[in-house]
Amino acid sequence: MITRIVKMTFMPDRIDDFKKIFDENKNAIRNFKGCTHLDLLQDVNNPAIFFTYSYWNTENDLLTYRESELFNKVWAKTNILFAEKAEAWSTSLIHRLN
Repeated sequence: MITRIVKMTFMPDRIDDFKKIFDENKNAIRNFKGCTHLDLLQDVNNPAIFFTYSYWNTENDLLTYRESELFNKVWAKTNILFAEKAEAWSTSLIHRLN
């Protein structure tokens, strides 16, 4: 399993635009082949900072999504709202305590 973490910092006056884009596309992203989980998180101290956490069965599933029409459509609308360049990490789970 791959966990993809993406940090996005938006221009403050564009936060609502991003939330709308995410809301319109969240189900399609979550239901993309290989995606098993999707979270959107907002920083408690800086409301312009958001994180997405998505879980993918394989790295190939994530790469297929990143090359898809869906990703390109969503990213084109999203990245013009950024105040800073997005950061992203692909990670593997080592331990989980519940």
